[in-house]
Amino acid sequence: MTELRINGSRLWTSLMDLAQIGATDKGGVKRLALTDLDRQGRDLVVQWAQEAGLSITVDKIGNVFMRREGRNPSLPPIVTGSHIDTQPTGGKFDGNYGVLAGLEVVRTLNDLNIKTEAPIEVAFWTNEEGSRFVPVMMGSGVFCGAFSLETAYAARDVDGKSVGEELARIGYQGEQTPGEHPIGAYFETHIEQGPVLEDEDKVIGVVPAVMGLSWYDCTVEGMEAHAGPTPMHLRRDALQVATTIMQETVAIANRYPPYGRGTVGMVQVFPNSRNVIPGRVKFSIDLRNVNDELLNTMHEEMTAFIQRTVSETGLKIQLERVSYYPPCPFHPDCVGAVRKAAATLGYSTMDVVSGAGHDAIYVARLAPAGMIFVPCKDGISHNEIEDARPDHLEAGCNVLLHAMLERAGRATG
Repeated sequence: MTELRINGSRLWTSLMDLAQIGATDKGGVKRLALTDLDRQGRDLVVQWAQEAGLSITVDKIGNVFMRREGRNPSLPPIVTGSHIDTQPTGGKFDGNYGVLAGLEVVRTLNDLNIKTEAPIEVAFWTNEEGSRFVPVMMGSGVFCGAFSLETAYAARDVDGKSVGEELARIGYQGEQTPGEHPIGAYFETHIEQGPVLEDEDKVIGVVPAVMGLSWYDCTVEGMEAHAGPTPMHLRRDALQVATTIMQETVAIANRYPPYGRGTVGMVQVFPNSRNVIPGRVKFSIDLRNVNDELLNTMHEEMTAFIQRTVSETGLKIQLERVSYYPPCPFHPDCVGAVRKAAATLGYSTMDVVSGAGHDAIYVARLAPAGMIFVPCKDGISHNEIEDARPDHLEAGCNVLLHAMLERAGRATG
């Protein structure tokens, strides 16, 4: 068993072939959820699965499960997967790698005529990216009950097209009720989407948890006035007050290392004129950390700072929390299986807490789950120049193979 390896060149070829669907001039992929290109991508992956002897199940939100039967079909399947929808300026590996690594595991088991005790399944989830429809991680979110199928169906894109309509149009509105599909354990293999593994020269990231996040909209209201005649001490400058809150966002994150994160990524200034003192500023705040206690502390410090700023400046400031995902620790057995597999195969490793959301965090609400990270060039993702080394992708898939075999069991009878 320790000598088992996947076919790295076959995995790479599959990734490059799938990347042709929605290929962009800069070498990336634009394959938005539930578009005709998404249908083509789904059809190709399903075709490959059927050629590998897998049976196909599609649920009502369009999640696809591709099953390789085990010796004991009554056991819940050991599942791996990710997503194949992309960002508008996406890359070849985000999500796609996790799905095709699962398919390569199945192909390798077929090549070597290895039968598992429990069934093995490869899944891809609908609208993980959330770039066409919100909420993000839609398919896995409906699957675990985070929000209803009706809510998902009603979501519309900028052209007014709904998820329900588009699922039916592309032919992937299945019959199975989301969440009724059993899962014994779940593994997701992914590029890191950050620079840590590359910076530390490690091949495998063992992922013990995913950070929780709090998203806010903050609005500061002052008063517009002429930039020339208005003395500095008489101004009610919404932007200058807003910048103190932006700086505090970063300061709060720096107070809670190593996993504290604080980001302001969107700013709207009114009236946005060079010779008018801004009267209103609306901006986003993104706070993240690895456990609820730290994230709640960061939240409390932010609200306290804003209250003090209101008292000191007299300006009206509104802070609205618009989204919250709790931190997600992964199951020790799945984390241990990844760690053991990497050690068996001789790969260098380190623990990497994920700062990005993944379908695994929703699946983890229903079944033991774990993740495997591999490096990506310069830590770049959600970008057409996203890249990863073939040997690193092969290594992550080898770890996936061994971790899944540990959970599924090699059939002896």
